[in-house]
Amino acid sequence: MQLNVVLISTYELGRQPFGLASPAAWLRRAGHAVTCLDLSRDALREKPVEQADFIAFYVPMHTATRLAVQLIPSVRELNPQAHLCFYGLYAPVNEMYLRKLGAGTILGGEFEEGLAAAVERVRRSTGSPQREPVVSLERQNFVFPDRAGLPPLDRYAHLDHPDGKPRIVGYTEASRGCKHLCRHCPIVPVYQGRFRIVPREIVLEDIRRQVAAGAQHVTFGDADFFNGLRHAVEVVTSLHTEHPRLTYDVTIKIEHLLKHAEHFRTLRDTGCLFVTSAVEAVDDRILARLEKRHTVADFAAVVELFREVGLTLSPTFVAFTPWTTLEGYLELLRRIAELGLVENVSPIQLAIRLLIPAGSRLLELEEVRQMVGAFDEANLAYPWANPDPRVDALGAQMQRLVERTQKNGDTREAVFERIWKLAHREAGLPLETITQEQVGVARAAIPHLTEPWYC
Repeated sequence: MQLNVVLISTYELGRQPFGLASPAAWLRRAGHAVTCLDLSRDALREKPVEQADFIAFYVPMHTATRLAVQLIPSVRELNPQAHLCFYGLYAPVNEMYLRKLGAGTILGGEFEEGLAAAVERVRRSTGSPQREPVVSLERQNFVFPDRAGLPPLDRYAHLDHPDGKPRIVGYTEASRGCKHLCRHCPIVPVYQGRFRIVPREIVLEDIRRQVAAGAQHVTFGDADFFNGLRHAVEVVTSLHTEHPRLTYDVTIKIEHLLKHAEHFRTLRDTGCLFVTSAVEAVDDRILARLEKRHTVADFAAVVELFREVGLTLSPTFVAFTPWTTLEGYLELLRRIAELGLVENVSPIQLAIRLLIPAGSRLLELEEVRQMVGAFDEANLAYPWANPDPRVDALGAQMQRLVERTQKNGDTREAVFERIWKLAHREAGLPLETITQEQVGVARAAIPHLTEPWYC
C-alpha cells in the first residue's frame, strides 16, 4: 500500500528547494505518491493536505521553521489524522517544542534515508513511535533529485547580471554540513564539525536537468564550497566543460579563501560570478567570540585578492550583536566604504541581528549565558539585549529602513547613504563624507540575486 506524502517548504531564500526535490525522489522510488508544496511561491493547496497520510515540513533555517509552526493549526484543521514530521537543520534542535505541537517524527542531518524509513514505519503502523535517529550523519547513497511538481525555475529569484539581462537561477548542493565550528552557526549543533559529500554524478545530473528546465545560473547551497576542495574543483570543472555558458555562485569562508587562493582563477574561469562569505564583523573581538577563525585584516586581504583576479565578493554580516556599539556600527559602515564594497553588500546585511537558537555554541560562553533570557519557543531563540539600549533601537530602525527601501526598489548606494546618515545621527556624531571612489562601481556591474540573503 502506497502512502500519500506531502512535503512542504515555507521559505528557502527564493530558491527551488533541494530539500523537497531530494527526498521526493527517495519516496517516489519507494512507490509513494508525493506532492511537493513550496509555500514561498504558492498558497497551501487544501486537497493534497486533506488526502495526506504523512505531512513533512522542511525546516532548514529559522524563518522557515517559524512559518511552518504557524501552519500547523491550518494543516490539523484540514487533516487531523496525518502523521506530522519536521526535517532539516532546525528540526532536531527544536525537537521538544515541535513534538509538543504534534510532530511524530523529527529528522536532522542526512535526512532522506530516515524520512523514507519513517514513511515506511507509518505505512506499517500509524501509531508506532519514531525509531529513526533524530540526527543521522551516516553516508547515504544519494539518488537524483526529482523536481516534478515544484513551481518552474522562472518563478524563483533571478540573477541580475552585469550585461543587464536577468538570468533564471537553479539551485543544488554539492555537500552538506561543515567542518568548521563557528559558535553562532545553526549547522554546528547538528553536524558537529562534519560534512557529507553529494556525489559528483548526482550534482551534475541535477544541474543538467535544471539547465534543461531553463536555468542559466546555478547557486551552490553548500555551507562552505571548499569543505571538500578536490570535490568542489572537480564539480565546477566538469560543469564548465559541459555547460560553458552557465554561471554559478558559491559560499566560502574567509579562512578557506585565504588558504586556497590558488583556486580563485579556477572559480573565475569556470563561470563563478560571485562568492558569498560570512564576514560577520569588522571587530576582531567579536570575531573571536564567534570563533570565525579570521581577522579583519584577513577580510581586507581577500577583498584585494579578489580584485586582482577579477572575482566579486559578496560579504554578509551580523551587524547587531550584544557586543556592538554605536561607534562599532559606524566602523562597519566605514570599512565597507573604504574597501569599496558598498555595492557588494545587500542592505539587509546592515540590519541583521544575532540569533541565538537552541543548541547554539554561543551558550558555551559564560557572558552569553548571563545575558540571555529563558528560551522563547514562539521565536525559537534566546532573547538578549545590548547593554546600550540605543544600539537595539538603532537596529530596529535599520530593519524598518531596509524593509521600506526594498519595497521601493532603491539602489544599494542610495540605501547605504540613508543608513550612513541615520547611524551618525543616532550616535550624535557629525556626518562624515563618502567619496564616489568609496561607493565603487555602479550596481549594474555587480552580479547578485534578486532575493536578498537572510536566515
